Amino acid sequence: MRQLVNFCDFFVLCSGNTERQVKAIADGVDEGLAQIGIKIGSKSNAKQADWIVFDAGDVVVHIFQKDKREFYNLEYLWKEAKQVAWESS
Repeated sequence: MRQLVNFCDFFVLCSGNTERQVKAIADGVDEGLAQIGIKIGSKSNAKQADWIVFDAGDVVVHIFQKDKREFYNLEYLWKEAKQVAWESS
């Protein structure tokens, strides 16, 4: 993202099927970042849980319910950005 915007290096986009799944993903992100010492600049929409955004400085995490992800289609909006595949360990 750095070549397109000046506020972050990466967007992480993920989704859950339900509000409960989105909240669970957000809780996992929150806990994981805390464990490695990364402070979150801001977290928005945590109560609504249809689209939660974490600002962790160089990385902005978007957690959507599937219908919201399809509606806002950030992948298309930022299609010029290089995609990086996630590999779990």
